[in-house]
Amino acid sequence: MSFHKILFLVCLTPWLSGLSAQDVETTQAPDTLRLRLDEAIQIALTENPTVRVADYDVEIKKEARREARAGLLPEASLSASYSRTLKKQTMVMEFGGQSTKIQMGTDNSYSAGLSINLPLFAPALYRSIRLTEADIELAVEKARASRIGMVNEVTKAFYQLLLAQDSYRVLQEAYAQAEANLRIVNERFTLGSVSEYDRIRADVQVRSLKPGLVSAGNGVALAGLQLRVLLGVAGEPIIAARGSLADYESAMKPDQPIAETLENNSDLRQLDLNLELLSHNERLTKANFLPTIGASYSYSYSSMNNDFRIRNYSWYPYSFVALNVNIPLFKASNYPKLRKVRLQMQQLRETRLNAERQLGMLVQNARDKMAAAYEQQASNREGVAQAEKGRLIARKRYEVGMGTILELNDAEVALTQAELAYRQAIYDYLTARADLEKTLGNNDRAHTINQK
Repeated sequence: MSFHKILFLVCLTPWLSGLSAQDVETTQAPDTLRLRLDEAIQIALTENPTVRVADYDVEIKKEARREARAGLLPEASLSASYSRTLKKQTMVMEFGGQSTKIQMGTDNSYSAGLSINLPLFAPALYRSIRLTEADIELAVEKARASRIGMVNEVTKAFYQLLLAQDSYRVLQEAYAQAEANLRIVNERFTLGSVSEYDRIRADVQVRSLKPGLVSAGNGVALAGLQLRVLLGVAGEPIIAARGSLADYESAMKPDQPIAETLENNSDLRQLDLNLELLSHNERLTKANFLPTIGASYSYSYSSMNNDFRIRNYSWYPYSFVALNVNIPLFKASNYPKLRKVRLQMQQLRETRLNAERQLGMLVQNARDKMAAAYEQQASNREGVAQAEKGRLIARKRYEVGMGTILELNDAEVALTQAELAYRQAIYDYLTARADLEKTLGNNDRAHTINQK
């Protein structure tokens, strides 16, 4: 593979287009924010609006529970009314064989009073309260899922950032080495010990590296912007990651012991909570068939007069206590509603079964990727050592006049390719591990793989 093709692949790989920040071993800008992985996760969990929105949803559900529980308390209200009679009611009565007309009522009627209602037995209300409690549990799990997803995104973005920074450093070193080679060739060309072709080839080597280096630098800047969005950091600081991917090599194991139970998987737990929610909804629907009992109390004053001399009015009290019983005999909509809830429960059970199978496949896939990346990393590490040795030999051969500039360039290309592949393997392992932790529901803590 030619050196131009390698640079083309380096500049166009997905991890270089979705990068996360800038932490190259060069002079940092004054407003650079250098972070470790745990620090980035902590900032995201604190500042990212997505997490805060999920927390607000939990508080909203708690208020809904308080609202439902308030239905158990008595309701008290004050009322007052005034009515003006426009046409009085007339009654006709027989007295001694003669009809007599009598007008009933007064021109003005006033009433004011207090009424209190208390539910004594309300099955639907009790089920509604339990329904809101299950809804809170579901909102809490959704908030947990939001945190798990945020940790996964930030973790992978951080690893992408490290990969971008490492790749940028590798290209910087390759560019610096190409410039050094060009200086040596120019000196030897001046002395007449090398041909003009060697000088031209060394110059082309330097110029061909420059576009790739610039593109990699732009990718690092873009990565910093993307990670800053995830972190929810205000202003315009440059986000930089501390360390390099090589710092995580010691954490890579061929078969790391991970509890692969899916009991903490947020998707399955949400399905279980939704099933519980439907179960409560079924009981709520059944409660509509049960009677309700309530008590009420009323105390009021009334006055009826034909004038507006309020001071002279006579007010008469009136009060009562009542027990109200409501027995539902037939309501057609309750029956299809109950059947619908039961069908939804069966549908949700099938959905959970399918989701569990798919999640099991994701776990195995992540495991396979980790194993493959571990083997690649071990092989690529040896490849880097061999490529460094090969470059040294090619340089010595060129210096004594036994080798050509093409051999030296090929050795430089091989070393650059080996170093990039080595870092790519570590990145693949770490991202597969992050996806596995997300699937298992274990990465809602800070992070699972620490730097060396």
